[in-house]
Amino acid sequence: MKFMSKVVTSACVIIPPREKWEPIQKIRQKYDRKIERWMPHINLLYPFTPKEKYDTIEKDMRDVCASIEPFELILKKFKYFRHKYQTYTIWLDPEPNQKIISFQREILKVVPECNDLIQFRGGYQPHLSVGQFTTYKINKKLKSLQRKWDPLTFLVDKIFFISRKNRKDSAFEVIKTISF
Repeated sequence: MKFMSKVVTSACVIIPPREKWEPIQKIRQKYDRKIERWMPHINLLYPFTPKEKYDTIEKDMRDVCASIEPFELILKKFKYFRHKYQTYTIWLDPEPNQKIISFQREILKVVPECNDLIQFRGGYQPHLSVGQFTTYKINKKLKSLQRKWDPLTFLVDKIFFISRKNRKDSAFEVIKTISF
């Protein structure tokens, strides 16, 4: 397949079922400045193929997904990424994340140019972001969230191609759903 472009207005993601959103959204409403743009999600590929090209890659993605057994994820532990200037992103660690990492490696073969998420120092790290913080008391915040959290389990049996308009106030919406 020839090289396709990639855009920040498009992503390939895992989305927990809507009935599991409430406890996640409760935290995000308080701490996530991107709650209006993104639904709760785990990025697999971002930036991703533009929406206009989804049909071009859909068959290959469906072929990969057809070979994947659905698997259960549990969101039970909070972790954080440290950025510069005492800024942090707190996220839920989907377990077993090795399944997501292996799956991501397979779908990346369909669109190898969408490899931004594997470029980080530790490689691809599956995560569901819940907020951004600017505090040196990050461990205290983490413990507080953890203490009040009941683990969430859900079945991953599909992925989603999501897209948004290239405007500040534009929210992502599901364009294609690809089942396992």
